[in-house]
Formats: sequence, C-alpha cells, structure tokens
Amino acid sequence: MKKTELKEFLDEKVVLYNNPKFIESDPIQIPHLFSKKEDIEIAGFLTATISWGNRTMIIKNSYKMMELLDNAPHDFILNHQEQDLKPFDSFVHRTFNSIDFKQFIKSLQHIYQHHNGLENALLIKDNSKTYQNAIHQFKKVFFEVDHQQRTQKHISDPLKNSAAKRINMFLRWMVRDDKAGVDFGIWKTHNTTNLSCPLDVHSGNVARKLKLLLRKQNDWKALSELDKNLRKLDKNDPVKYDFALFGLGVFEKF
Repeated sequence: MKKTELKEFLDEKVVLYNNPKFIESDPIQIPHLFSKKEDIEIAGFLTATISWGNRTMIIKNSYKMMELLDNAPHDFILNHQEQDLKPFDSFVHRTFNSIDFKQFIKSLQHIYQHHNGLENALLIKDNSKTYQNAIHQFKKVFFEVDHQQRTQKHISDPLKNSAAKRINMFLRWMVRDDKAGVDFGIWKTHNTTNLSCPLDVHSGNVARKLKLLLRKQNDWKALSELDKNLRKLDKNDPVKYDFALFGLGVFEKF
C-alpha cells in the first residue's frame, strides 16, 4: 500500500474501533467506573499493570482490585490502615500477587503524598519527545520506598529496552483526548504528540504486515521504529492508530 492508501485504511479502522462500544470488551472499562480524576488514574494504572494474558481474567481481576480498594481507590490509598490490607492476601493475577498489590498501594501513597500524583510523576521533564526517560525516572520514584525485589518486574524500564506496553497503554488512556469517550484526556500537562503505541503481539504483528515495523522483537527499539512511522501518518495524534492495529489483530485476525 502507498502511504496515502495506508493512512486512509488505518484512519477508517480508527473510526471503527475508537468509539464507546470498544469499552465493553476492554480493560479501559475499569477506570470508566469513576468520575474523580485521582480515582480514574489509579484505577487505570492498576488495571494497566495487570493487563497481560486473557482479557476476561484481566477485567475480572481488575474489578476485584477495585472492590478491595472499597471502590474508592484514591481515598483508600491515602487513608488505609495496615489491617485494611488483610483481605488482599488472597489476590493474585498471574505473577502479580498480594505482595505486589500491597507494595503498589504503598508506592502510590508515596507518589500522591510526595510527588504530586501520577500525572506529575510520569511527566516528561527533559526536552525529549517520548516517554522513554520519563518512565525510567518514574520507576525509580515508585521504588523509593522499602520494597521487595520481586515487585520491580511489574514496572517496565525502557532504558533496558522494554517496550513498556502497559505503561504506554495507561498513558494513552490518561493523555489522549479522543472526543469519542474512550480515552480520558485528563492529563492536561502532557502532550498527545509524545505518546507511543502500546506494542504487543497483536499490534506488532499487524504493524509488520503493513510494513510499519521491520524489527522482529517487540522492544523499545521496535517501538521507536513504529513511532517514527505512525507520526508520519498523524504527528499530532500518532497513538490513535493503536485502535486500528489492535482492532485488526484481535477482532479481524488480520
């Protein structure tokens, strides 16, 4: 396909999938339960963190997380007592268990009390045009508090060449204002032009079939290559094509 044909094809797919019907089968439905900014971002962050594997299980366990947080995540994180964490002992999603969940609560409390919340903690604070360094710095801040080594694996580090799929997905949810009611666009200090596509098996395979990506591994180098090509199609909102790539892969078996 020529560039103009490819853009036309992908733009049509964006329109098809970037609408409220998408929410029904996607983990993004969890933060949509809330209206308070901090509740939305905490629910989104925790949901994105466990977004790997079977989507039905992701959604089920994300609902379970919200229940454990009394369906008021921000208030719970700021004001809980140690005994309030006892019911968390039975929580597990794949390799993310109760130890990790409790650590995330402790780290999130630290971020809201000492780093002005998630929006500020993930802000690009240098002159770069991607979140590579911002995510790396965020991981350092997240684990400033005492923690078990095992929990570190649940926050990716792009400076170690991770594609950081789940954090990039979370950033899309928070930063991108899609006017369609799927992504939230509540982080006004961030810029949509800097977002990267959450690169996973589905979006990666479709991107390779469409010659948007040549690199075989789904790592940060591949993400940089995909970024470059998607920004040629829409420099202001490149990550909208996540809907097209994901939809083609998951729903159309492209």
